[in-house]
Amino acid sequence: MRYIPHTPDDIKFLLDTVGVRSVEALFDQIPENLRLENLLDLPEPLCELELMRHMEELAGRNRDVGRALSFLGGGSYSHHVPPAVDEILRRGEFYTAYTPYQPEVSQGTLQSIFEFQTLVCQLLGMDIANASMYDGATGTTEAMLMAQRVTRRDKLLVASNLHPEYREVANTYLSAHPEWLTEIPFTAEGQVDVGWISQRIDNETAAVVIQYPNFFGNLEPLKEIATVAHCAGALLVVSFSEALAFGLIKPPGAFDADIVAGEGHSFGVPMGFGGPHLGMFASRGQFARAMPGRLVGRTVDTEGRDAYVLTLSTREQHIRREKATSNICTNEGLCALAATVHLSLLGPEGLRKLGLLNHVNAARARKKICRIKGYQPMFPSTPFFNEFVLKVPRSAEEIVAELAEQGIAAGIPLGRYFEDFDQALLMNVTEMHTSRDIERLVEALRG
Repeated sequence: MRYIPHTPDDIKFLLDTVGVRSVEALFDQIPENLRLENLLDLPEPLCELELMRHMEELAGRNRDVGRALSFLGGGSYSHHVPPAVDEILRRGEFYTAYTPYQPEVSQGTLQSIFEFQTLVCQLLGMDIANASMYDGATGTTEAMLMAQRVTRRDKLLVASNLHPEYREVANTYLSAHPEWLTEIPFTAEGQVDVGWISQRIDNETAAVVIQYPNFFGNLEPLKEIATVAHCAGALLVVSFSEALAFGLIKPPGAFDADIVAGEGHSFGVPMGFGGPHLGMFASRGQFARAMPGRLVGRTVDTEGRDAYVLTLSTREQHIRREKATSNICTNEGLCALAATVHLSLLGPEGLRKLGLLNHVNAARARKKICRIKGYQPMFPSTPFFNEFVLKVPRSAEEIVAELAEQGIAAGIPLGRYFEDFDQALLMNVTEMHTSRDIERLVEALRG
């Protein structure tokens, strides 16, 4: 039975109001050969019990991902999410909360965002952070646009070992001006070529954009790059896809980064087949008014009690369009809360221990794999966190396909993104991988 809420009189009134004779006339712009003349050819409806059984049957055809062993990384990482995170997220006041347009009735949401901003500043070593962005890719591109606003320059030098999908998003944002983007080559050590930057940077360069750790998992010489950028009057924009790294390595702010943006899903947000993710965004304090998105501040009310407000919201819905920094219209509120809870549970010492465990597991796995004939590290002398590139004896695509048949996702074949990298495999190891998991991978590769 079809549900049509409008009576014939309702329909006549609507049609008279818009000035057409019939409902069909509303679709005149659609070519006749594309219009659906009859109802879709669908099977008869099922009762609730039959429908549940049908859905269970369909679900039974899926491969059991819980039994799969994954060493995938490349921007989405498998980490343990403490049950306390979900318990707090599912509280009604958080789970159903909407964008806090009315601060006076959104104090809990605003306070959680304020705490998130504080933790992001501590994690990244920066002065000020916003209420979050959509994800690492859009956050990184917004950082590039912010650098252009701050410096009033257009040229952007972007590392070619920045995440390929992040670069694709930047290319899309700036498709009207592709000449603004220039890729920085990387060296045989898997790091950006600082000498190339020194030769190409000029007084039209807005920013040098680096990923840290980079797409290969390698650390970059940020202090040296920052010096080169600042001597030319440009900013250093640092992107990241694995926020957990800053539990173990020095944060970008320690190397004089100006704007830092990246992916924060490693804290409290499951992989979820690629989303939703969480964009973290921070900068130096003097650039606050050029920052996209929103910023929550803390003050006191007339009775001296703590009160939280939207201190800054430089989007076109709030201020004049020509003054707006971005059309980012909200923040990833629930994901930001998850990260806040997770980071609060870990604390500084727990964060350091978790980062160390990730690095030790990855180093152990790389060492064992490289004992197999034909396998060797692509960048043997370059420091890395929990992700590394292997040079494999034949096509990485073939190896990945063969191990997938054994229930192992061995990594990402880099030939998809880089020329002459057909025999390069990007692998990720986290705290979720046991010694037995690593041995299973090693035996599969040896076979």
